[in-house]
Amino acid sequence: MKLLMHICCSNCSIHPLQQLLLKGMDIKGFWFNPNIHPYTEYTARLESLVKLGRLWNLDVEYEDDYALDDFLSSVAGKGPERCSVCYEIRLDRTAQAARKMNFDGFTTSLLVSPYQKFDGIIAQGQKAAKRHGVTFLAEDFRQGWRTAQNLSRELELYRQKYCGCIYSEMERYAQAGKRRKTQTP
Repeated sequence: MKLLMHICCSNCSIHPLQQLLLKGMDIKGFWFNPNIHPYTEYTARLESLVKLGRLWNLDVEYEDDYALDDFLSSVAGKGPERCSVCYEIRLDRTAQAARKMNFDGFTTSLLVSPYQKFDGIIAQGQKAAKRHGVTFLAEDFRQGWRTAQNLSRELELYRQKYCGCIYSEMERYAQAGKRRKTQTP
């Protein structure tokens, strides 16, 4: 199967890539992540994927479109539903690219993270597949997340501290601030 894999970051791509390559699939990576904020975080993640690509000789298509305004317009005011919109934006673009490049199907490295909304990713992947007439490979890669994190340390890849969007950044650092306040005498 010729598969286009949306890659959210180098760390999350490790285990899915290993598993899919072991199955004999022809994999091409696809970078499209207008959700990542700030721009310095976006470039750190992009450079880390480029590094992994060099180390593993990966074929990756980079759609380096930092469309932050469009992304924020799409998710603003959506509350917890913003993740579903984010998945839709990225998976729709991936399905569209898979169709254009004549791939059999597509998947995403988002399926490895225990912190993502797994069922929401599946739902949006299936919708995008139907819209663009390509197959969505919905495989649960979460069991390999910890091993992949350890390998990313060994490879000295950049390891992010939050999902990517401005909201997840706020939540991550706000929670850290609350923990510090409760630990102070």
